Amino acid sequence: MPIPRHPAKHASPAHFSPEDHLDYFRNVGLAPGSLQPAAAIFCYQRTLLRHVVDTEQPSRIPCVTGMLYPLPSTGGSVVLAAEFGIGAPAAAMTMELLVAMGVRRFLNIGTAGGLAPHLTVGDLTICTAAIRDEGVSHHYLADPHAPALPAHQLTEDFAAALHQHGLTPPRGSTWTTDAPFRETRAEIAHYQQEGVLTVEMETAALFAVAHLRQVEIAAGFVISDVLAGEAWNPQFRAAETARGLISLFEAARATLTETPVP
Repeated sequence: MPIPRHPAKHASPAHFSPEDHLDYFRNVGLAPGSLQPAAAIFCYQRTLLRHVVDTEQPSRIPCVTGMLYPLPSTGGSVVLAAEFGIGAPAAAMTMELLVAMGVRRFLNIGTAGGLAPHLTVGDLTICTAAIRDEGVSHHYLADPHAPALPAHQLTEDFAAALHQHGLTPPRGSTWTTDAPFRETRAEIAHYQQEGVLTVEMETAALFAVAHLRQVEIAAGFVISDVLAGEAWNPQFRAAETARGLISLFEAARATLTETPVP
């Protein structure tokens, strides 16, 4: 069964827009009326959120189902988007609302499962493409077989920021899925053969939203669990994972604080 199910999906306009949605929640006091950030960093892990709150002491602003944290170190031009949930639908909806607020540059950072045998817990990766094994991206990109791609220059800028911190992560694709408990051994073996580095739950959807809305996004991950061995090795709370998240955040903040090339 194809997704979307209706053949006219991509030729038909949406019945209401993210701007309409945002206006409603502004009117009921559940979205900011005056906040106009230029860039946003997605944050999924509580450990990273605690670090940012402790070091930046940002204000906490409700935005529909999540929270926005304008970063004082950027003059408020960059916000941390957090507490909106996990998975492609939640992340994509948050991104749509941020685009409606005027955000044009995004960095998606978080944990991912390691598929490549050389990756260990705490290693970082830079995402160059996302395999679309979730549902959201198919409502944004008409070609069901095309991968979802990040912005090239923003990805290069992010890699350069990591390099300035002494980090040179491998680059490669990620497998985005809605169903982590259905990551089968057959799929893992297949994507390993294809050279896919990681598996996670949001990136393909975010890349697809960025493509449709004509905004820029890049992504990077820290390995929090390893799927390359005979047994799954989860290390979500490991110190190496926490350090990797902080490194990604610092590079993301530096990348988005730089003035973009026209």
